[in-house]
Amino acid sequence: MSTLINGTSLGNLLIVTGSFILLLLLVKKFAWSQLAAIFKAREEKIAKDIDDAENSRQNAQVLENKRQVELNQAKDEAAQIIDNAKETGKAQESKIITEAHEEAGRLKDKANQDIATSKAEALSSVKADVADLSVLLAEKIMAKNLDKTAQGDLIDSYLDKLGDA
Repeated sequence: MSTLINGTSLGNLLIVTGSFILLLLLVKKFAWSQLAAIFKAREEKIAKDIDDAENSRQNAQVLENKRQVELNQAKDEAAQIIDNAKETGKAQESKIITEAHEEAGRLKDKANQDIATSKAEALSSVKADVADLSVLLAEKIMAKNLDKTAQGDLIDSYLDKLGDA
């Protein structure tokens, strides 16, 4: 046989080529449909996984948007509740202060009335005591004829009693 390239014979080349073609024909006849089915199933699974991943991503995005909207609504509601509480607190504060001022005014008026009543009672009592002492003094003066020294002592005694009362 003749030598083709680097000592390889043409016969060997034909046998190897024929064997390769025979192998391809056998693979095509017996295994190609199964290999194609495996590759097709793998392709479909990968496509399905990609679609599922995209759907999951879209669902996650929708849920994220929904969660963000709900969070914003919750923040708005919380701010509204806080504002309402502040307004209520200010209204209560004004009401309490007004009531406290009114109560203080009532207590002050009552205290002034009590003071006036006590003062009137004290003056009445003092007037009664002065009247009683004046009557006693007049009785004593009338009862005895006093000289100037006795009369001064009697007046001093009267003034001392008046100061004690």
